[in-house]
Amino acid sequence: MSVRELVVLGTASQVPTRHRNHNGYLLRWDGEGLLFDPGEGTQRQMLRAGVSAHDINRICVTHFHGDHSLGVAGVIQRINLDQVPHPVSAHYPKSGQRFFDRLRYATAYRETVKLKEVPVSADGVVASTAGYTLYAHKLSHPVESYGYRLVEPDGRRMLSERLAAHGIKGPDVGRLQRDGVLDGVTLDEVSEVRRGQRFAFVMDTRLCDGVYTLAEGCDMLVIESTFLDEDGQLAAEHGHLTAGQAGMVAQEAGVRHLVLTHFSQRYTDAAAEFERQARAAAGFDGEVTVARDLSRIPVPKRS
Repeated sequence: MSVRELVVLGTASQVPTRHRNHNGYLLRWDGEGLLFDPGEGTQRQMLRAGVSAHDINRICVTHFHGDHSLGVAGVIQRINLDQVPHPVSAHYPKSGQRFFDRLRYATAYRETVKLKEVPVSADGVVASTAGYTLYAHKLSHPVESYGYRLVEPDGRRMLSERLAAHGIKGPDVGRLQRDGVLDGVTLDEVSEVRRGQRFAFVMDTRLCDGVYTLAEGCDMLVIESTFLDEDGQLAAEHGHLTAGQAGMVAQEAGVRHLVLTHFSQRYTDAAAEFERQARAAAGFDGEVTVARDLSRIPVPKRS
């Protein structure tokens, strides 16, 4: 049975708190795992969340600030220590190559796993598999930062009543799916488009075109909301979003499930207020989750 869920490993921003570790998010997508922004302490959070190094197929770093990347060294070493049987790809801004090199070889260890470096230098496709295409888009932050967007290809849903009306059944259904036509009946006549699911990961950034491009039509948007709206000036100065801005993006982009994260340490118990402001800014009426460390958030089922 395929699993599509977000495992939250950390939700703090620059400074961790007693209840919030530095960033870390594992997206389980069918048989693959994409680890986004492993900050300091990610290895331990993985243990607490029941996540294995074997679950990781890709490491995706948005930018090289410590709360988003200092855990890369430990994660890579753990992947090699556990002798993960499959190759692992690493995506990160090419401008930070020197930082990635330092993290990858921070200390001595025995390399047992093929790690493929795939640096990002422009908007567009960074990886493509049979199950999804992974895109990157540039964001607006004091250091170069990219967000990631995963898009599943559209499929077809066969309509049983139309198949029956044309007398198509058994092996003939497979032939029609493969060839597109059977005895004059086309695939379009007996099926409909099944829209592929979409997921986006947006971290440290001001509002910019890249945020909206990444979020467009997503079933799940994981987005930073470092500040509450009353601290909007601070957000703009430091290259971050507020809860209200995150909600506005979700509403305008047609997001189904909004996941807020990356909270400033100045807020000790403001989960309800983050959700309220996210909804109030533009009337967002989709699902909202204020992320907590070690929570598991299912990707919404197809609509």
